[in-house]
Amino acid sequence: MTGPNYENFLSAFKRLQESGKNFVAVTLVKQIGSSPQDVGAKAIVSLDGLEFGTVGGGKVENAAIKEAQRMIREDHKNHFVDWNLQKDIGMTCGGVVSFFFELHKAQNPFHIAVFGAGHIAQEFVRLLMFLDCKVTCYDQRAEWLERLPKSSKLTTILTDKLADEVAKLPDNSYVTLMTMGHGTDLPVLIETMKSRTRFSYVGNIGSDQKRKRLENDLKEAGFDSEQISQFYCPMGESFGGNNPAEISFSIVAQLLKTRDALMNSKNQE
Repeated sequence: MTGPNYENFLSAFKRLQESGKNFVAVTLVKQIGSSPQDVGAKAIVSLDGLEFGTVGGGKVENAAIKEAQRMIREDHKNHFVDWNLQKDIGMTCGGVVSFFFELHKAQNPFHIAVFGAGHIAQEFVRLLMFLDCKVTCYDQRAEWLERLPKSSKLTTILTDKLADEVAKLPDNSYVTLMTMGHGTDLPVLIETMKSRTRFSYVGNIGSDQKRKRLENDLKEAGFDSEQISQFYCPMGESFGGNNPAEISFSIVAQLLKTRDALMNSKNQE
């Protein structure tokens, strides 16, 4: 595969890497006799099915998809297969094809969700751009999102339904809430706490007094004491002053501290 087709393959490959999915790249490496595609044909398969390309269509492609999905489920090592199209696949043509199946596992990138694009978020997101991470910032106000820096690391989403975005977040995201106020923070926090185990970190900007109010609201929403204890508010380490830059430094420090503790814990397992 060369030229524009290969560029499209690389684009799809990168997109899936960034999505956090496990996937398999399938390449037709040899053919004898009749076969439905040329050597070098590529496809990308996830548990959701065929994501890109084709290695022949019909029965042979269906067999390749099933084999790739089996690899993902069983965490199987990379391997070659030789299939007789008539005997192994049940096709009328008598060719033989060889495929290489290459498993690519999700890297679980450091993804930070920032709800709110106000004064503190403006400083916070700019600091995050210095890290090896992906950031998604959500707000109802286009003018504030437009003030954020332009970067391939940053995605901005304009929406009036902030809480609806929680279900779309990748697993292991670091969720930070700094919206316009309590009325917009709370619905997002409730949705986040419903699936708290999916996230590596949950924090809400505010004071000790705000934490008490959030705790009462979460209790009224049906959360128990153990669940309510599993978020940060005030968010950030206990240093620095109250200006947006210093608050942002303290939150970044807390995120990195949490990330490193989780990584060390996994390495010791």
